Amino acid sequence: MKKIVLSFALLLSFIAGPVQANRDFLVDADWLVEHIEDDNLVILEVRYHPHRYYTIGHIPGAVQVQRFKDLGANNGNPIMKIPSKENFQMRLRNWGVNDNSTVVIYDDSSTALASRAYFLLDLFGFNMDQVKILGGGTIEWSAFEEMTKEATQHKVGHVTLKERDDSKVIEWTNVYDDVVSRRDPSVVLLDARPHDMYTGKVIKHSILAGHIPGAINIVSLDGTESQKWISEESLGEMYQSIGKDKTVYLYCHDGFRMSLAYVQLKSLGYKDIRLYDGGWSHWGNRLTLPTVEGEKPYAGDYDL
Repeated sequence: MKKIVLSFALLLSFIAGPVQANRDFLVDADWLVEHIEDDNLVILEVRYHPHRYYTIGHIPGAVQVQRFKDLGANNGNPIMKIPSKENFQMRLRNWGVNDNSTVVIYDDSSTALASRAYFLLDLFGFNMDQVKILGGGTIEWSAFEEMTKEATQHKVGHVTLKERDDSKVIEWTNVYDDVVSRRDPSVVLLDARPHDMYTGKVIKHSILAGHIPGAINIVSLDGTESQKWISEESLGEMYQSIGKDKTVYLYCHDGFRMSLAYVQLKSLGYKDIRLYDGGWSHWGNRLTLPTVEGEKPYAGDYDL
């Protein structure tokens, strides 16, 4: 009997998912100062307003990444759909990235923009042990070190990406089938946008208000404070309603907040995390797709 109870307790522990955070990819300014002269280091800056790379300045040696142009599909609809392997590989090479590069990414947006670049590297099979995110971003660096306005000159790289890992991506049809229609209990649909946008009180970047039927709302940026991540324990509490045995579908407006949620969940030990390619900028601008307004995941005709 004791063996049965113990086995059941272990099963519950697996399902509940005790926090097993791994933040090895998060580095601080001291780490970057120590490694900034490394031969294989490539620093990528993704600012909210790209002109600040030149007007305010950037970390010495940092290459500019223009968040919309460089991290999306320029001819896609919406433009922040995932770029092709060939296009993203070309961009990485233009930034000087090689297969053996250590890539450090930073932004001025609580790591949400850096997380998009991180996700794309993961999606296309780059060695993620070689990818770091600078916690605190521009604030972390500028508080102790100087910025420069000189554009970085570098050699073109020769990185070779792998084919896209489709297990990390979903389309609107997956959401419509698994969540809206069949209500698959193994799937959790997570809306990472601000709460007022989830409820429909605020409409932004879309025609329709509210959220996808069945979506819960956990604001990924609530996992940061003063540009830095909150503690491992607090982040685990933020996502505690989602069991680690679940498949998590993520969306936001344009790919940044959901990428932050992806990195957060991955750091907590979640295994099956998938991003809706296009997100609310896709769903919320298709007049025939259903939406729900208010606090509940399902409401109206969908609250059955």
